[in-house]
Amino acid sequence: MAMTIHCDIVSAEEEIYTGVVELLVASGVDGELGVSYGHAPLLTSLIPGPVRLVIQDGEEEVYYVSGGFLEVQPGVVSILADTALRANDVDEAAAEEARREAEQALANQTGEFDYGRASARLAEAAAQLATLRKMRNRAGRG
Repeated sequence: MAMTIHCDIVSAEEEIYTGVVELLVASGVDGELGVSYGHAPLLTSLIPGPVRLVIQDGEEEVYYVSGGFLEVQPGVVSILADTALRANDVDEAAAEEARREAEQALANQTGEFDYGRASARLAEAAAQLATLRKMRNRAGRG
């Protein structure tokens, strides 16, 4: 039997996941990181992107987080995010439309243009689409 660690993924609205996992993979500010049983304590910022969980029986689940924090303590890993969704709940059409609108805003800047907000929207939409692609590739449908 594989060694496991308790995992909680919480958004501002609700608890998205709680349970035991063999492995958690997330996108931190310094790159992708994996957490499994015995990992050293850690606190890091997350960037928008997928969070992959390998559950006890080897099954995988994919979630999307809009950023936030990942904390590792002995026996527990927690993700606190502004927004967290099951990858199946990400609306691909809405994410694609948001990506297109953000790209257009960046291309057609006006006097009252907020570059930071437009680039943040583009990054979030791209991360949602990447999460969907990763989920489909893992399922063999990509």
